[in-house]
Amino acid sequence: MIPIDPASTRPVTSLGEKQVRDELSLHGETLARLRDYIVEGNIPDGGRIPERQLSQMFGISRTPLREALKVLASEGLVDLLPNRGARVRQLSERDLRELFDVMGGLEALAGRLACENITDHEIADIERLHYEMYGYYLHRDMPGYFRVNQLIHQKIVEASRNATLLATYGSFAGRIRRIRYSANFARKRERWGEAMREHETILDALRRRAGDELSDILFRHLRQKRAAAVEHLSEGAAATGAPTSTSSTP
Repeated sequence: MIPIDPASTRPVTSLGEKQVRDELSLHGETLARLRDYIVEGNIPDGGRIPERQLSQMFGISRTPLREALKVLASEGLVDLLPNRGARVRQLSERDLRELFDVMGGLEALAGRLACENITDHEIADIERLHYEMYGYYLHRDMPGYFRVNQLIHQKIVEASRNATLLATYGSFAGRIRRIRYSANFARKRERWGEAMREHETILDALRRRAGDELSDILFRHLRQKRAAAVEHLSEGAAATGAPTSTSSTP
C-alpha cells in the first residue's frame, strides 16, 4: 500500500522523488547565487572562477557548482577552459556595440509584438514591477533595481508570444548582463534618473498598446545603455591600461 502524505493528500511514491526535488532546488539556488556573485563584479573580467573558495562560501560540493558553471557558460557569462576550470567572459568594446545593437533590435521587435498580444493582467504585473523598481531607485539599491529592471524587459519579451524571439533574446541577454550591471552601478545620479524616466515612457506606451512607439523607445533605451556600457568599459580599460577595441572571442 502506498503511504499518503496527509498535508497534501498525494501519494509519496519514493524517497527518490524527494531527492530529485532537493537536487533541483539546490541546482537552482546555486545557479542564482553564482550568477549574482559574478554579475555584481566580485570576480574581475577575465578572472578565473575560484571553485574551491566558492564551494566553501556556498556550503556545497564542487559538483553542483560545476553544473551551474555549465549553465552560465551557455548564457555567455563565463568561458569553460578545457581542464583548467572557468573564467569570467571578457567583452571588448566591439563585442558590446554589436551585442547591444542586436539586443536593441530584439527588444524593439518584442515591444511591437507585445502590444499586439499582451493582456491587461500582464500590463498590471509590469506596472507593479515598475513601481517596485522605482522604490529600489529611491533607496539607491542597485542589486534590487537591476534585478527588477531585467525582469521588466524579460516580461515584455515574453508578452511577444514568440518562442524563437524569446530564446534568441535569452541567448544574448546573459552575455551582457554583467556589463549592464556595472554600467548601471557606475551611473551618475542624473543618468539613473533619466533611465527611470525612459521606463515611465515604456510603461505608458505599453498601457496604450502603441506598438511602433514602444518599439522606438526600447531601441533608443538600449542605445543609451550601450553608450553607458561602452563608457564604463573605456574608463576601466584606461585605469588598467588594457585595450578595448579588439574582439574577446576565445
